[in-house]
Amino acid sequence: MARADRPIEYYAARRERREARWNRPIGSMRERLRAWADLLFVDHGILRLVHLNTHKVTGSLWRSAQPSPRDIARMARAGLKTIVNLRGGRSHGAWQLERDAAERHGIVIVDFVLRSRDAPDRDALLQLPAFFEGLHYPALAHCKSGADRAGLFAALYLLVVEKASIATAGSELSLLKGHFRYAQTGILDAFLEAYRDQGEARGKAFMEWVRDDYDPEALRAGFKPRRLQSLIADRLLRRE
Repeated sequence: MARADRPIEYYAARRERREARWNRPIGSMRERLRAWADLLFVDHGILRLVHLNTHKVTGSLWRSAQPSPRDIARMARAGLKTIVNLRGGRSHGAWQLERDAAERHGIVIVDFVLRSRDAPDRDALLQLPAFFEGLHYPALAHCKSGADRAGLFAALYLLVVEKASIATAGSELSLLKGHFRYAQTGILDAFLEAYRDQGEARGKAFMEWVRDDYDPEALRAGFKPRRLQSLIADRLLRRE
C-alpha cells in the first residue's frame, strides 16, 4: 500500500506502539541508551545540544526547545519547579528521559498541548487563567524546537497574567526565536492579530475576546501560508 493511501488507523496503531515503548519508566541502561539515541537522532536533539533556544519571558517563566536530562539538571539547580510540556506526546525517547530527569530532581511536569499549524482551541484557551494560577513557579514551557508553540504559550502568558499589550506578547513569535510567520505556523500570528483587530482595538481584554468573539473556523479560512517558508519549516527544519 502506498504511503499516501494508508488509512488513519495505520498511523494511530504506529503511534500506540511508540507510546507503549516510551511512556514507561526507564528500566535498564540499555533502555536509557535507546532513549538517548531516539532523542538525538530521531527527535533531532543533537541540534539542541548546541542551541536549546531558551528565552526568559518573565522572572517566573522561561521557554525553550525540548530539554535534555542535562538541561533539566542545570535548571533544577537554578530553582525550576515546573515543566510545561506543550508537545503532549509520549511517543519519543525525549519524553522518557524528561520524565526520568524531572522525577530525580523533584520537578513537576504538566501538559498544556498546543498545535503549531492550527488555530488554537477555544475551550483550551478558556482554561488558561486557572492553568496559569495553578502552576508552581519558576516554570519552563517547551515544545520541540522552542519556536512556535513555546512562543504562543509565552504570548498567552503575557496576555493573561501580565496583561501585556498585543505588541509585547506578539514579539514572542519572532524569527530571531526561530518562528516563521509566513509558513503554516503563521496561523499563530494570525490568531494574535485577530485579537489585536477585534479585541484590543475595541478595549476588550484577551479572555473576554476569546469567550465572546474568537472564531477558529474563520481564522482557518482566512489564513494562507506561503509555500517557500512552509517548505523550509516543514521539510528542511522538520518542525513538529
